[in-house]
Amino acid sequence: MKNHLKPGLYVTATPIGNLSDITDRARQVLESVDYVACEDTRVTGKLMHAMGIKNTLMAFHDHNEDKQRPYILGLLKEGAKIALVSDAGTPLISDPGYKLVEEARDMNLTVVPIPGASALTSALSVAGLPTDRFMFMGFPPSKSSARQQWFADVVNLKSTLVYYESTRRLPESLKDAAASLGNRPAAVCRELTKSYEEVIKNNLFNLVEHYTQSGAPKGECVVVVGPPVKVTQSSGEAVIDIDSTLKLALSHMKVKDAAAFVAEITGQKRTILYARALEIKEE
Repeated sequence: MKNHLKPGLYVTATPIGNLSDITDRARQVLESVDYVACEDTRVTGKLMHAMGIKNTLMAFHDHNEDKQRPYILGLLKEGAKIALVSDAGTPLISDPGYKLVEEARDMNLTVVPIPGASALTSALSVAGLPTDRFMFMGFPPSKSSARQQWFADVVNLKSTLVYYESTRRLPESLKDAAASLGNRPAAVCRELTKSYEEVIKNNLFNLVEHYTQSGAPKGECVVVVGPPVKVTQSSGEAVIDIDSTLKLALSHMKVKDAAAFVAEITGQKRTILYARALEIKEE
């Protein structure tokens, strides 16, 4: 196939866990290109070894992208065939490569997608939340205040939200999501396609409680949060239990913040909720 593969950049998806998810086309490309540009040559080297493929690897990551990009573009201009891969999944989805693809396009060089596994689409497919309209947000900021603002920026977006998160920061990240977005349905999709694959679906409040008690899990995860949920009333009784919601909010927030938070998701008056929150706090 090497002689039949056209010169160009092949943006190649690799497995996110289960090696059997490699496509026949991706395998053929990795065997046939002149070079494989990868985030970490050690990670890609293990994948290539597992598949019985030998080829020339070159590092292409956030720290050397500015230096490597002109070199790779020069090779492509001379007629090279280069595969671009990330450590796992589809390149450019929160991985380096955007500027390389952009400049290759601007130079009228051939850029070919070799589709395959992606943690983003895998999580969406099993989360049990709306998929007709969604926004991928990448990784949230590491600091709580910045993270809350990051979520607040999309609070009115009527779409499912999908983001990657470090499992080490997951409990705190879910608290910030709940504080900014309200008590929406959500799912934590962890270790997808691997032996310990786990999908936990609930609402944000209950997920906060679960991970606060169990602690940060291991592995890698994708968080899927449903769009805003309208709170209605039926037979004069609120769908959401105000006291239970306030108690859970108070376990993570100050009285003022808890009252404001519950007011937002229930439509109840903040002053009434504040007074009730004070009573609960004193009980």
